[in-house]
Amino acid sequence: MASLYHRLDNSPRGQIIKLIQRYGPLGIKEFRQELGLSDTAVRQQLRTLMSEGLVRTMLSERSGPGRPSQMYELTAEARNLFACYCEDLALNLYNELLFDQGPDVVDTLLERVGAKLAGQYQHQVKGRVLDDRVRSFASVLDSKGIMSDVTRQADVIMLHEYNCPYHELAAEHREICEMEQDMMAQVLNADVELTLCMMDGHANCSFAVKNKS
Repeated sequence: MASLYHRLDNSPRGQIIKLIQRYGPLGIKEFRQELGLSDTAVRQQLRTLMSEGLVRTMLSERSGPGRPSQMYELTAEARNLFACYCEDLALNLYNELLFDQGPDVVDTLLERVGAKLAGQYQHQVKGRVLDDRVRSFASVLDSKGIMSDVTRQADVIMLHEYNCPYHELAAEHREICEMEQDMMAQVLNADVELTLCMMDGHANCSFAVKNKS
């Protein structure tokens, strides 16, 4: 698997993988528009990714007359490219702590870990206005391999993460998601609410960020 990490660079194949990870299944037209390549060049890249077991085809649901269109989605093997291979260690350590020390001690440790992470991020996040801080934070996350971006919904700033830094751990222990939310609130000095979560089957984790009430 390590040999596949170069697929996440800015080569056409790396961009295709990141586009699907961010937006979900896409068709040839969307790849052409995003990459500025011809249909033939896009199909060539997709064929290579399919031969490597990283991309597979699916049929979209029909939204009108005619046949369903062919879309391309990531396989489980491709999604593993976004995983951190220290997760097995983290999960085993966490479970041993729960067994040995109990949930109350682990909850206290999680608060301390979240506060330490917040302190590390705070030195890197710039901006006096909340919108600027959220965008700066998203850039910091992106630089650490956590695909992130920011949108607006009325008076709420939405921070989206497209791959989970603690996927295996959070899948078994949802309190990790709470730690992430609390950490963000400390970093941004704002109210933060997790509104969508990949652990619930959504394509991304979305956090609603507001000025403190």
